[in-house]
Amino acid sequence: MFPGPRMVLHRSLPQSPLMALAVSALAVIACCGDAWGQAGAQVGAQAAPPPALQPAISGVLDAQGAEDQAIANSLAAMLRAGRTVISNNQGKINDPTLGDKGLDGKSVLADAIAIYTKATGIAPSQIDPTSRMGRLQRAQMDAIVEVMDANQGVLNAQGSGFKGFIPAVFGRLVNEAFSRRAAGEAEMKVTAPVDLVRNRRALPDKWEAEVINAKFLKADWPKGQAFSATSDLRGHPVFRIAVPEYYAASCLTCHGQTKGTLDITGYPREGGAEGDLGGVISIVLAH
Repeated sequence: MFPGPRMVLHRSLPQSPLMALAVSALAVIACCGDAWGQAGAQVGAQAAPPPALQPAISGVLDAQGAEDQAIANSLAAMLRAGRTVISNNQGKINDPTLGDKGLDGKSVLADAIAIYTKATGIAPSQIDPTSRMGRLQRAQMDAIVEVMDANQGVLNAQGSGFKGFIPAVFGRLVNEAFSRRAAGEAEMKVTAPVDLVRNRRALPDKWEAEVINAKFLKADWPKGQAFSATSDLRGHPVFRIAVPEYYAASCLTCHGQTKGTLDITGYPREGGAEGDLGGVISIVLAH
């Protein structure tokens, strides 16, 4: 939707107690969505209800930038919450003796909302549904329901163990459904350094690759700090944000040692270590 960015302004995003949702949403967590990192546990209690969704960064973000920042943080937080629900239910999903897992769209969304609210201190119901943030969050929540309801046949199949419906797959499907629902207004995906990408549709574009290589992979880049930019894409101004995610111990079953050996999904393990950059949430908001 928004290929070929030309960056006109860029900034790193400092973490501040004033950025309630911003801080909690950008906390370091597992890329597979199954564990909140220490930073998330530390800052989650600092969240406040709206208008704290409008992060105050004096002299850095104007009103438009603050709104973009808050929307992106909210979308990232809900994606992570949904992945956590899927991760927490992997045992049930892969149990060959169970039929109906009780993981339809309505149930998974309810659990995701509970996690989102606990992490951010803000319930989606507190956000004006007629606002841009409210519309986009509704589109994302509808995408979660769509993906879960569309995959009931796979999830509830008896006699088969591993279903392949892992948090990363759930996240990709939700992002694709969301981007379709929000076409022309927003776009979202999870990418990673090129050598870690397992699905070609997740390959980083030029802007994402530059952020990953020039910032997130540098030893002096503050861990967990996101990067945003205002760009002109095909004549249309957009806000872009990239949020780094790091391997937690639970990620290493698939992404750790021994490098090159196959994990349960059939992909070669990357040989990663806890704390390594494992993925990047990338969000585009059109102006």
